[in-house]
Amino acid sequence: MKPRPIIFDTDPGIDDATAITIAVRNPNLDVRLLSTVGANVEVEKTTLNALKLTEFLGVEIPVAKGCGEPLMRKLRPCPEIHGITGMDGYDFPPVKRKPLEKHAVEAMRNMIMESEEKITLVVIGTHTNIAILFKMYPEVKERIEEIVTMGGGLAGGNTNSSAEFNIYNDPHAAAIVFNSGVPVTMLGLNVTNEARLYRDDAEAIDASGRVGHMIYSLLNHYRDAFMDGGLRIHDSVAVAYLLRPDMFKTQMLPVEIATEGPAAGTTVCDFRAMQRGEKEANIKVVTEIDSAAYVQWIIEEFRRED
Repeated sequence: MKPRPIIFDTDPGIDDATAITIAVRNPNLDVRLLSTVGANVEVEKTTLNALKLTEFLGVEIPVAKGCGEPLMRKLRPCPEIHGITGMDGYDFPPVKRKPLEKHAVEAMRNMIMESEEKITLVVIGTHTNIAILFKMYPEVKERIEEIVTMGGGLAGGNTNSSAEFNIYNDPHAAAIVFNSGVPVTMLGLNVTNEARLYRDDAEAIDASGRVGHMIYSLLNHYRDAFMDGGLRIHDSVAVAYLLRPDMFKTQMLPVEIATEGPAAGTTVCDFRAMQRGEKEANIKVVTEIDSAAYVQWIIEEFRRED
């Protein structure tokens, strides 16, 4: 099978690091670019973290620095979760690599338009870069196979009572992307909260080798106290969907992004309006995950040692 060409738009971040590490080491994915955005931490830090990962993993994947602020609000990073650097917990060596000189939006545009195959965008941070890409270069839309995004959810949030972090941090950008006409698959908290690793699972990843130990060290710093109750690594679920869609169930639903007021950042999935014929489905929403299969899958991915 020919590897699927993808661009990661990301804000590493420990769960991003896990997703990226799995993707770049799997022969069925062809990661062509890491474009960075400010979200988990500031964009200068997420860019440095992307460079750390590519250097550590020994892969020649370009990194392009993107937007540091959301479109219409102030950035609300969460160093209390990911640490001051965004990837606290592992002592990476000093980075020798540099990001591309061009902005991430320009880098994405060039890569998409020059590719012989359609590109899949994997968005595991805010949607700021992608929204600007679509506004500046709408011609890229026809060259995109799909957008697979970790964000939102069918009910409930992790930033407030209704909004998930990635959508909350730039709801206006998410609204542009979700209304772009490009096929979007949304993996929200309703599935990522069910994809939990426990201490034994994390220790199996640690025992897999050098790469597994790096990820375990990040996870241990990220949420050691939560391992016994189940550790959520939200972004890696998007990669699981790309590689093992058989582990998931999906449904086309009408999804809107609330952009103003106290519910800003909420993904409103109005299935009742769809049933009444008042709204049409526009987003493929992942509704279920085989949690046991997911855990076995992620452990086996880290046994794919150097």
